[in-house]
Parts: sequence; structure tokens; C-alpha cells
Amino acid sequence: MPPKVTVVIPFYNDPYVTEAIDSVLGQTYRDIEIVVIDDGSTQHAERIMPAYAGSVRYIGKANGGTASALNAGIRLSNGEYVAWLSSDDRFRPDKIARQLAYMIERDAKICCTDFAVIDRLGTVVDSRYGPSYADGCELMRLLAVTNPINGCTVMMRRDLFPIVGEFNEALRFTQDYDYWSRTVLSGIRIDYLAVPLTEYRMHGEMGTVRDRPGLMQEYDSLRAFYGHRIAALFAEGGRFG
Repeated sequence: MPPKVTVVIPFYNDPYVTEAIDSVLGQTYRDIEIVVIDDGSTQHAERIMPAYAGSVRYIGKANGGTASALNAGIRLSNGEYVAWLSSDDRFRPDKIARQLAYMIERDAKICCTDFAVIDRLGTVVDSRYGPSYADGCELMRLLAVTNPINGCTVMMRRDLFPIVGEFNEALRFTQDYDYWSRTVLSGIRIDYLAVPLTEYRMHGEMGTVRDRPGLMQEYDSLRAFYGHRIAALFAEGGRFG
């Protein structure tokens, strides 16, 4: 029986959320559960319900940030696999099917892919953003100095969470970098599929644009904390399961 995949969509005052939901509903893979976590929104929530009643699980909560919304969605998930989609981004129609097949073939617990970039109107402006990596090992090694993984390209087995733990809710912007670093340091391999299967929207209202200093402060702190440990792991010929 094909495994169920839960897609968690954290939502906060985002006018693009219906595009995100529609991109999941339009997947070629059908056994998908959509969990939308409304993180205390004061705008645009009316776009979701009742329009998507019966298609999504819509959960409201007090504002706590992306990490808290992800954790809430994962706790409620029923899928064997979990994917994360920001409410301003989109999945390409074969995203779940191709990534899931790749993970099952490789017995992967966590996998990321390449991504394209769209503008505020949804037009593709970059068909593949950034470099393509030779393999997951090259990508994991880079975590010592940077975060090469876009969180919305990631799919994980749900049984990864008891091993690595939840996302760090004290981090406003870099909960993803923290999680990938903890995953690698737990000895878990991050697999990499070199195909752009997610469309990442760049626009002026992104939190990473509006509070760039706060993001960089968090990022520099995490890099200082994890960087030497990840570098040492690879220097010792780290092995991953």
C-alpha cells in the first residue's frame, strides 16, 4: 500500500496561501494529507475556509513562529512521510511522487531537492537556483559553513522526529539550518535529488527580507555552534545511516 504523505503548511497573514494549497491538491501522487497551521493570522485566513473544507485540516493557534507551526503540524500528522511547504511557495505537480520514489529506492529518512524561483506574480524567474551538488555528502559537508538546503524542498520520514527532536521554537528564522545540522550530527544521511521540484517565491514581504539583521544574527550564532562539529565529523570520515 502506498505510504501517506502529510504536507504541513505554516500560514501567517499570507495572501499566496491558496496557491500553496492548490499546488498540493494538484499533485500526481494522491495519498496526501494537507495540514494548514494558522499561526495567529489576522489577515487572509478567510481564503482557506470554507473554500477548502474537506480538502485540508485547518488548525488555528496563537502566534509562535514557523518552528512552532511546523511542530504543531507534525504532531497532528498521520503520514509516514512529512513535507513542509511555506504558504507563499508552490510544489510542482510531480514533486511528491518523484521525491517519495527516490527516497524509497534509497531507503532515505530525509531528502532535499533543487528548486526554482518565482516572483510575486508566480512567474518563474530562475529555473534552477544556485549550484547543483554532486551528492548528498557534498551538500551535508557544506552545512559547516552555510545552509544549502531550502526547507520547502525537504521530505522526511516521520520516524526521524523521535531521533532528532522537534524544530527549535526559540529560533525565528533559522530553525531549518538548526534541524539539518542536528540531523547530520545524529549520524543520519540527508539524500539529495538534483531536480527542481519546488517553486520558491522571492518577494519584498518575506520575513527573511524584512528582518535581515535578525536572520543573520541567528545564522552566525548557529554556524559558530555547529560549524566546527560538522567539519570535524567529516574530517573523521563520518558515516551516515
